[in-house]
Amino acid sequence: MQQAVHKYLSALEAGDPDKAASLFIPGGWVRSPFLGQLPVRDYVKKVASASSGAKLTVYDVLVSAEGHLRAVAYYQYDWSLTDGSRVSFDCADVFNFDADSGKIESIVLVYDTHPVRGVVENKYP
Repeated sequence: MQQAVHKYLSALEAGDPDKAASLFIPGGWVRSPFLGQLPVRDYVKKVASASSGAKLTVYDVLVSAEGHLRAVAYYQYDWSLTDGSRVSFDCADVFNFDADSGKIESIVLVYDTHPVRGVVENKYP
């Protein structure tokens, strides 16, 4: 699970929707506080189209101690948007995995939107 989380975060940082989608089951999705729930490929494309660059600094990847096929990535997102604005914030993304394939089923993004709202909320094309 930890390896898949790191691969996904690398694909997100690179803005590579195909690489990201290859880590998911068909129909896999991402739920974002700003964008709602989207198929993973659409989510990464949308974020990449609003970005001029991103740097993700992973603090930790935690795997469920309760027996669930779940991991949480805790990281800092340093984001440069296409209009030249920049924002930095901490995220704790919850990854849910499929028991049969071991691939990612879904990701729920968890972060405080208040500090970034003014910079980000209307920047997606």
